[in-house]
Formats: sequence, structure tokens, C-alpha cells
Amino acid sequence: MSAQTHTRHHPAAAPGGIGTRLPWWALALPTLAFIALLTLILNPADAHAAGGDPAITHLVERVRELVAR
Repeated sequence: MSAQTHTRHHPAAAPGGIGTRLPWWALALPTLAFIALLTLILNPADAHAAGGDPAITHLVERVRELVAR
């Protein structure tokens, strides 16, 4: 028994062009979130978090020190 092949009914995207267009917010929102998180990492004094487990705090500080090197 042979299987049927599916063919395209719509034309392919133009060579060298982009097939789909993204809305402006599809790039702006992730960029804004990345910049906000990067700012918090670089200046942790601005991040007012509730007091937590000291072991986790020490782990985060060690990771921050290693990244800063």
C-alpha cells in the first residue's frame, strides 16, 4: 500500500526574505525583561527580597562572586 504525499498549496517565501513578521512587542518585552533582570544582578542592593534561608543566601552570594570574576 502506498502513502500519499502532501504538496504545498501556498508559495514559498521570497529568497533572502523573512517568511513571517513579528509584532514590535514580541522583541520588546523579552528585551525589557532581560534588561530588568540584568540590572538586578548587577546591583543587588535594589532587590528588596524577603529574608530567606541563609544557606540559599550564601549560595547566591558565591555564584555572584564567581560570575563577577
